[in-house]
Formats: sequence, C-alpha cells, structure tokens
Amino acid sequence: MPAFAGMTEEGFGKLNEKLRILITGFGPFPGAPFNPTEPLVARLLRLRRPALSEVELTGHIFPVTYQAVDRELPQLLKKREPQALLMFGLATRTRYIRVETRARNAVTTLWPDADHARLRQGSISGGADALMFGPHTARLLGVAAGSGVEARASRNAGSYLCNYLSWRAIEAVGKDGNLRLASFVHIPLLARSGTSLRKGSPRITLEELVDAGEAMLLEMVKLARQAARAS
Repeated sequence: MPAFAGMTEEGFGKLNEKLRILITGFGPFPGAPFNPTEPLVARLLRLRRPALSEVELTGHIFPVTYQAVDRELPQLLKKREPQALLMFGLATRTRYIRVETRARNAVTTLWPDADHARLRQGSISGGADALMFGPHTARLLGVAAGSGVEARASRNAGSYLCNYLSWRAIEAVGKDGNLRLASFVHIPLLARSGTSLRKGSPRITLEELVDAGEAMLLEMVKLARQAARAS
C-alpha cells in the first residue's frame, strides 16, 4: 500500500508546508557590550542555498534577562511555530565553539542580568539535575568541526542566561506545539574590525563563524525533516 494511502487532506497539508526554523542570539550584557551572536544570526538569515529553498528561517535576539526569556520564548514558539530551534550564545572565556549537550538545573544568584535582576534560588526547576538536548548534538558538532574551526562538545552551559534559555527550550520540545528539536551553541569572542587582539584571545573570524553556523543550520534542516517524517 502506498505510504500516503488513507492520508487526510490535513496530513498532506502538513507534509507540503515549509519547514520552519527559528535562529536566536543574545544582545549585550554586563561585561560584553558587543555580542557576536547578533551579526551571526543576521548573516544566517540572509543565506540563499538550494537546501533552504523550502525552509522558512526567522530570527530573534533575546535581551539578556530572565524575564525576557520567559516572556518571549513562548510567544515566539506560538507565533512562528518552528519545528527546530537553533540558539547561539557568547562564552567570553572560551576560545572555540561549544555545542552544548545538556542544560543544567542551575542558575547563578551572584551575577545580575542586563536588567540588574538576580534570581533568589540556585535552581531553575524542581526535579531533574539536567535536561538533555539529544543525540543530534553529535551531528552538529561533526559538521561544525568539518567547517574548519575548533569545536567541542560541552556538558556545562554555565549558570547564566544561555543555560537558562537552554533549559526552557528543552522543556518546550515535544509539548503541544510543533517544536521537535532544539540546540544551543556557544561561540567565542571575535576580534572586532579595527581593533587588536589581546594575548590569548580567540582567533576565529566572523566569516569562519558564519561558515560553521551555516553547516550547523543545514544539518539542523536535515534533522528537522527526519523528525517531521518520524512524527
């Protein structure tokens, strides 16, 4: 029997609709007046590739506040209805790309967010110590490294907004909406045009970062299509 036999009109519509992927970054925060995730997201949204012809890309830059994440993430998921979420954040002390494999149930009570707000407890939620992104992170790591940059898997997304957003995103996967995949990638500081690099600072350029980001985005498209077929 053909695979489509007995499929409803609604089912055909879901198969034919565009794949939707949401790409996010963060704005500046205390200690980081320039956040390279902003130009990275902008560049990825401008990509024109055959593999993206049937993909609807949207982007969002989160203010670096807990309140913004809790307010804006549910709004975005409801309005954009993405099947996949590719998130980027800045790791100021890391010299390479970090593909996060999990979100820790931890949040700092010491460092305020961009609104000068501190959380009063050191955990995000009761229950699990960590939430896992899933085995697809290994494929993102592979294509990132294959683009020519140094990339490593990470089990520690920190205890600031990047980890907090990761936790909230993993919670949303497989719930009532369309979201089936989420990934978070930490990127290092970039040398800004016209400035000199400090000793020991990262040597990755924006162009190299865009190449790695493109590779991960195209892999995310493949993964999201596979997840859509499976569901």
